[in-house]
Amino acid sequence: MNVRPFHGTAGTDRLLGPPPWWRRRRNYATAAWLAAAAAIGVLVETVLHVSGTAKSVDRSQLTIATVERGSFIRDVAADGQVVAAVSPMLYATATGTVTLKVHAGDAVSKGETLAVLESPAVTASLVQEEATLESDRLDWQRAQLEAQGKLTELEELYKQAQVDETTAQRTLDRSREAYKLGSYTELQMLKAEDDLQKARFVLVQAKVNYDLQPRQNRFDIGSKRALLDRQQAMVADLRRQVVALEILSPVDGRVGSVQVADRATVAKDTALLTVVDLSAMEVQIRVPQDQAHDLAAGMAAEIEGDGQKWQGSLSAVSPEVVDGEVVTRVRFTDRKPQGLRQNQRMSVRVLIERRQNVLMVDRGTFMDQGGGFVYMVHDNIAERHPVRLGAASIQKVEILDGLSVGNQVVVSGADAFKDAERVIVAH
Repeated sequence: MNVRPFHGTAGTDRLLGPPPWWRRRRNYATAAWLAAAAAIGVLVETVLHVSGTAKSVDRSQLTIATVERGSFIRDVAADGQVVAAVSPMLYATATGTVTLKVHAGDAVSKGETLAVLESPAVTASLVQEEATLESDRLDWQRAQLEAQGKLTELEELYKQAQVDETTAQRTLDRSREAYKLGSYTELQMLKAEDDLQKARFVLVQAKVNYDLQPRQNRFDIGSKRALLDRQQAMVADLRRQVVALEILSPVDGRVGSVQVADRATVAKDTALLTVVDLSAMEVQIRVPQDQAHDLAAGMAAEIEGDGQKWQGSLSAVSPEVVDGEVVTRVRFTDRKPQGLRQNQRMSVRVLIERRQNVLMVDRGTFMDQGGGFVYMVHDNIAERHPVRLGAASIQKVEILDGLSVGNQVVVSGADAFKDAERVIVAH
């Protein structure tokens, strides 16, 4: 058996020399570099603090706008919904059974029959009152005939009294002549005088009665005429009620909603259905009360919806505030869109005023920070600067004092500055 000798690891060992100087000092260099960086950071922070400059903010976090001068349009924007300016609700004019002639959504024309009420009470009352009207008319005509007859009778009595008075006067004259001749006794002459006085009395009374009769006739005929007129008014009203049993459309449009079932029995003043006038659609918007005080009927407006734009004007501004908002309506002025539906969503921009040569800048969140200042950017430094703002629109805000054309202003994102006087704007 042959045994191989073991030589050990001496042949694989290698003698190592001392490490290079730069490697021996690497740890010291790293520590020195970190210490220098910390010192520089402290120094920069100290310099910034002394100079009034806070930490830096990346430009991508800010919205910077340039102050410009031009046409300033003051406006108010809001989302609204289409409503019918004319949408009358039709009611039952009497108690009865309703028969519907249309359904919800049907197109109708003005004067078209929408429903019919069957009311026996109204029709029966009309028949009865028409009979009473005819009776009153006959009474009035009879009163006219009676008045004429009475006046004729009194006229005859008056003329007869005149004849009697003339006859009595002649009889007295003859009696006096006969008494002088001795043919008549004194008693006969005195009797003739009494007959004349009596005839004169009857004549006076007959004239009074004749003169008063026309006035009496006017009273009698007028009373009958008043009753006739009253009855005519009652019959006219009942005829109107009978005609109103046929419910007609007051406008051209569509049936909006039907409130009752066909052949249902309804009471008077029960809501039956609505008719929507499609030619008088408006957009109703709600405007915050702090913006609504400048709105007035007649102001121009722009209406947008379904990718289209229309011109409009304010038709009404509510006088009351509800939940901090004011309800306003806008009507279409140039052309009315086709196929509008109630409650359809629309966007409205109301133009309050237009001014030229106004110093302005883009609107942003800086308006909500208050304090009367903005951050003006120059050489990558945003510096706090006093400013006085004026009117505001959807996109622009008026600059009254503190800035000039070409100044760059941080309009959004300045809340990251923490109200510092100066801030570095980093790229």
